[in-house]
Amino acid sequence: MSTTGIQQSPQKPVGGKDTFDTNQLVHSLVCVVVGLAIFLIPPPQGLTPQAMHMLGVFVGTILGLILQPLPTSSVAIIGMTVGMLTGALDVKKAAFSGLGSPSIWLIVAAFFIAQGFVSTGLGRRIALVFLSLLGKSSLGISYGLAAADLVLSPATPSNTARLGGILFPIITSVSDVQDSTPKSDESRKRIGAFLALTANNVNAITSAMFITAMAAGPVVSQLAQKSGVNISWGLWALACIVPGLLCLIVIPALIYKLFPPTIKHVPQAQADAKTELREMGSLSGQEWIMMVTFIVMLILWATGSIFHVNATAVAFLGVSVLLCTKIISWNDMASNKSAWSTLIFFGVLVGMAQPLNDLGVTGWAGKLIANMVHGLPWMLVLAILTFFYFFIHYMFASELAQVAAIYTLFVGVAVAAGVPAIAAALMLGVASGLIGAMTHYASGPAALIYGAGYVKTSEFLRIGLICGLITVSIFLTVGMGWWKVIGIW
Repeated sequence: MSTTGIQQSPQKPVGGKDTFDTNQLVHSLVCVVVGLAIFLIPPPQGLTPQAMHMLGVFVGTILGLILQPLPTSSVAIIGMTVGMLTGALDVKKAAFSGLGSPSIWLIVAAFFIAQGFVSTGLGRRIALVFLSLLGKSSLGISYGLAAADLVLSPATPSNTARLGGILFPIITSVSDVQDSTPKSDESRKRIGAFLALTANNVNAITSAMFITAMAAGPVVSQLAQKSGVNISWGLWALACIVPGLLCLIVIPALIYKLFPPTIKHVPQAQADAKTELREMGSLSGQEWIMMVTFIVMLILWATGSIFHVNATAVAFLGVSVLLCTKIISWNDMASNKSAWSTLIFFGVLVGMAQPLNDLGVTGWAGKLIANMVHGLPWMLVLAILTFFYFFIHYMFASELAQVAAIYTLFVGVAVAAGVPAIAAALMLGVASGLIGAMTHYASGPAALIYGAGYVKTSEFLRIGLICGLITVSIFLTVGMGWWKVIGIW
């Protein structure tokens, strides 16, 4: 049973058309009124009318993604259309630019790779191995996946490749074994939704623990160096090992309490998994092809920064092999609604985010924050700036976009307020990874997890916010204490 290709939000067909109830109408009006209000407000000093127009369109679209008066991709297309018609989005330069983003196509490729794991049965075999080792509890499985993410993270510069290409197929297969699919609330809540939420938030933690664990990490290091702060790979890893491991221990257990799977104890699943593995026998020819392709992709992803091999190119190399060996077909790819829906909604948002930076909206917001923290004790300044840095990510569709837009500004504000330079650069660098799970458009991995359909928008936002606040708080408390011990401040 394939868990890919599921629509993100089930609709109620009536005569072949979507219904539009009172709640949807109210939600639509909220999006329009708020977006229009910002659109019409005279621009404050430092912003142009076009900047306010772009901000109004973006906020209205984000509200639409949260309230969902229409399916996610529909909201994104409408938002892009309004932006083009009003002139807020340049049709030639910005409106469709996000649809060509390599990171977004990496997500799309990950969906197709997941299909290969399902169609060959290799995903099921891997899932059964996990269940045979850790299948006594849903929580145990989540910790096993977290450990795998941690081990892979230092050598996988793309967190989308790590979660989407390596762990996501295992999650879907484990869920499939337990008859947990996005088709109904009862089914998805058995284990699939829990594993998806846990993997998404764990991925944000591992992305924050090493310079090489996400694409934004090297950019953070480079920008910090331009600000006079040198952060080596070893220093970053040493600084994050204690608070990071604590977060990895806390978050799966926290999600287990906040959003428990209906399947908690599965001792029989462990015995059944061992029995089925024996019955499956040795690997089939297609399983061998899928496994070798997967291992080669993993090696290329891990060494991409050394040999300058693009992660998206590697993903599509894998897809091409699967097509040539007929493990998947074009019809399989064309019918994968989750992949194409994710391409639309995430691509549109990335296209909207860049103009916000180019028009000076993000820089203007950063200066407002700088004025607010002037004169406060440096430890409090660092905490305030870090939380503001976290919350402002609601305006961004990727970690890299936020780092490029405001990281240097926030570091400069912090240092000017008396925060030790290394502590400021490291904390905001860590936060650049932790923000990746807070919304369904916060990062490539988040978009992929959301697109799979296991988790509803409200659930995604609630768990993402709580986990994000907890992990940021751990780094600001336990992390700062550890940094004092190792001499960072």
